[in-house]
Amino acid sequence: MRLGFALAAPPLGRKIAAALGPWAVSGPALTIGARALGDAAWIERTRARLDKSAQRLDGLLVDLALPIVGGTSLFRLVQTPAANALFQHLGEAGIWVRAFAEHPKWLRFGLPGNEAAWARLKAALVAFW
Repeated sequence: MRLGFALAAPPLGRKIAAALGPWAVSGPALTIGARALGDAAWIERTRARLDKSAQRLDGLLVDLALPIVGGTSLFRLVQTPAANALFQHLGEAGIWVRAFAEHPKWLRFGLPGNEAAWARLKAALVAFW
């Protein structure tokens, strides 16, 4: 399930809505989103967990000479001349990263979801280099 939203002043909100068009959100997504946004303790725990995972990803990428050029607590953007080959290699290992046609040296890495995924990512990156 995915749930996204934007908080904006009405003029900007109308522009965003016009650009996106109709975008239905399921009842369960609305219920879960409302509960999550109302739970300050959950928000703090989630932020701390995401920050810790992002730092862990930073360490893995930097240790393998993949310079981080951007990101958020949910992903990291790296720049490497080997982006296309690395994209192919990771895909063959069942690891999805985002490539950018307009920036062929960029790859976006999301945070692995569990320890097995962390181990798979590390093994695939080490095998590539």
